[in-house]
Amino acid sequence: MKTDMDRKLRDFLGAKTAKTFADVLEIETVGELLRHYPRRYLKKGELTPFDELEVGDQATVSGRVKKVTARALDTKVEIKADDVYKFRKKRTITKVVVTDGRNDLELAFFNQPWLLTKLTPGTAALFWGEVTMFRDTMQLKGPGTEILDEDDLTEAEIERRARPFRPLYPATGKLPTATIERSVKIVLDSLDDRIDDPVPDLVLRNEKLLGLREALQKVHLPDTEKDIHDAQQRFRFEEALVMQTILAQRRAVTDALSAVPRPRQAGGLLDDFDQRLPFELTEGQAEVGEEIFADLARPHPMHRLLQGEVGSGKTVVALRAMLSVVDNGGQAALLAPTEVLAVQHHKTLTKMLGDLAEQGMLGGAEHATKIGLLTGSLNTASRRTAMLDAASGAAGIVVGTHALLEDKVQFADLGLVVVDEQHRFGVEQRAALSAKSGANTPHVLVMTATPIPRTVAMTVFGDLAVSTLTQLPAGRSPIQSSVVPAKERPDWLQRAWARVREEVGKGHQAYVVCPRIGDDVKNAKDEEGELLETDEGGKKQARPPISVLQVSEALAEILHDLRVEILHGRLPAEEKDAVMSRFAAGDIDVLIATTVIEVGVDVPNASTMVIMDADRFGISQLHQLRGRVGRGKVPGLCLLVTDLWAGSKSYGRLDAVASTTDGFELSRIDLETRREGDVLGVAQSGRRSSLKLLSVLRDEDIILAARHEATRIVGVDPALSEFPELLAIVRSALQSETTEYLEKH
Repeated sequence: MKTDMDRKLRDFLGAKTAKTFADVLEIETVGELLRHYPRRYLKKGELTPFDELEVGDQATVSGRVKKVTARALDTKVEIKADDVYKFRKKRTITKVVVTDGRNDLELAFFNQPWLLTKLTPGTAALFWGEVTMFRDTMQLKGPGTEILDEDDLTEAEIERRARPFRPLYPATGKLPTATIERSVKIVLDSLDDRIDDPVPDLVLRNEKLLGLREALQKVHLPDTEKDIHDAQQRFRFEEALVMQTILAQRRAVTDALSAVPRPRQAGGLLDDFDQRLPFELTEGQAEVGEEIFADLARPHPMHRLLQGEVGSGKTVVALRAMLSVVDNGGQAALLAPTEVLAVQHHKTLTKMLGDLAEQGMLGGAEHATKIGLLTGSLNTASRRTAMLDAASGAAGIVVGTHALLEDKVQFADLGLVVVDEQHRFGVEQRAALSAKSGANTPHVLVMTATPIPRTVAMTVFGDLAVSTLTQLPAGRSPIQSSVVPAKERPDWLQRAWARVREEVGKGHQAYVVCPRIGDDVKNAKDEEGELLETDEGGKKQARPPISVLQVSEALAEILHDLRVEILHGRLPAEEKDAVMSRFAAGDIDVLIATTVIEVGVDVPNASTMVIMDADRFGISQLHQLRGRVGRGKVPGLCLLVTDLWAGSKSYGRLDAVASTTDGFELSRIDLETRREGDVLGVAQSGRRSSLKLLSVLRDEDIILAARHEATRIVGVDPALSEFPELLAIVRSALQSETTEYLEKH
């Protein structure tokens, strides 16, 4: 049944305005507009502190005009206020300097010379646009403006501007905050006093929350700061409740599935492996192992996330789980995101097991199994053998890429699926593997080397049990990291290459990592949006990220006497494998590569990593990359090269990476410095997220309370048939980017 919240905006705002909302913000209904919450509020009479602005933000600020000038772009003639009308059809630029009383902000308006007479010095106004930097001066790109102290306003406009708090909305040049504010007021005034609430009445009472109608009024048209706080608190809880309800339903479905128990067997392959280990398991590895064995012994499928620092020993934990399944007559599949990583895993497992992986071979151990490898680039004969071994059960463990998901790949008795770097695989892909095990669902263990704070795990991995490895095995060496500001201090970059040469001279090896291969300059973008050069039209002129091929050419002279090779994802599989084999064998001194070496590559002799254009990578990715060095007895060195100037937001991220090797601390910093939409994987798509106010770091108490309520609701009514309003908003979220992200885990 449709409610007021489902009604189309055109019924309230007219076709033209409604179309603008649909085209610019993808907002088509009353509910979508009213849940487009204010980004912040302007208290009557106050100016915005400009030092709170961050490059890349779409911001709306209030300030006072300090200086205004205008000139013709073609003739460079300065325009006087009395002559504005003469230039109304010519190309012009009007530059306005605005102040908050302490700092200045510069704006450039194109082909609007009339602003010279409106934005006179001393005028208070709202300004909006994208925050950018140009020649060390903060600017608003493509700005719009609304003068605050205009005369001859309508009665409705006077009332709107007289309110104690003005809502400032996420807006664009085509749809400014003032238009959104007016539209919201029209819609709110037209709605009934009672709106069906997705949060059940009992939950509202338990959590002392505002009802939906009152909360909408107070979040958009507040009279006090308490109004803002109470309304935002209600909507944070609503967002958390929707997500936790989705996860509670998913847990209920999983708990209802059946799986073959695979309890640990005495005297089998696992015991043999444990007895031969050349090192002692860390306390964490032993504890997590027992958690997994307990899960595997249940008649319901395990769904567990194994997270830990780079090098914390997740592979050993996963292998022990796989061996337990093999001891029970089942098979395990290890799914890797790339062919390089799949091959690396196959070699690592084979080496760790030794003769325990030589079933049917001369010298094979009594309890030996076989490890199969299935990737897209195998030749026909090797592929046929790998598929037969999987289908017959001859291979107890099968390592592979997406090739394992193909319909023609079958298993005799698939008992466990281990997914490495889970963020690269969707739930549909896991389901494709699960379907290969017949009526019984296989146990699932997903691994990540990107540490996740507890609140994030609880929010986006709420249907998985979480195990965490925090200790590093004995023998791992410390890693020192430093930022190299190449533009500001070119001598430091020269010193970086000297350090590479010194490390190679000591018998060690080095990685040089680049963000791009080098054959696609036309579409290359600056990931962080840092503006290295901007023309007067405000057009972004970002330098393309540096490439493997560019760096290879430059280092051919600088490191001419060293053995330097390249590695990237577009090389043929055999060539990639050959390069990695030569590097692992010590036959290559310096490997120039893309992020293909990000995970799984293990060369203990590699002591140094230089990451070019390090600001183009995320914090977690930088942490993953530097985990490739310091894997042996030699201390690691990671140099983060950037063209950015100290003081920018992205430079600060690099400083944070250099300051600590604690992955959990870096993950928290990452979340604090990125938009919440980025955290949930929605910003890259450019579409809406259903999380707008909830912060996975700040709102842990809300998430816990919502989790409790969602579990209770789903426990008594899994289909939500008694809660139609909650069911409707859950279905809506299931179509949003937030849940697309959840589905990828």
